[in-house]
Amino acid sequence: MILLAVTWIVMSLWNCLLPEILGVKSITFWQAMGILILSKILFGGFHFGKGMRDFKERKMREKMEGLSPEEREKFKEVWRNKCSGGFFNRNNE
Repeated sequence: MILLAVTWIVMSLWNCLLPEILGVKSITFWQAMGILILSKILFGGFHFGKGMRDFKERKMREKMEGLSPEEREKFKEVWRNKCSGGFFNRNNE
């Protein structure tokens, strides 16, 4: 039901705004749904639930619990070095 409503909103906004602004054609309901699905694939949006994130966090926590204190510190040091430079200052490693 939510997908249908969001699809209708996308179609309505597209058809009200973009033909006037950009000179593009109007789209159908199914084309609007296709745009939504494509944007989900490309950008990973529509996070209605957090189940997968919880699963990944639980998996990482289990892995960390299985490490010795020395291995845990080594792991933290490696990630600290990888993340310390920021996005634009990273080395090509």
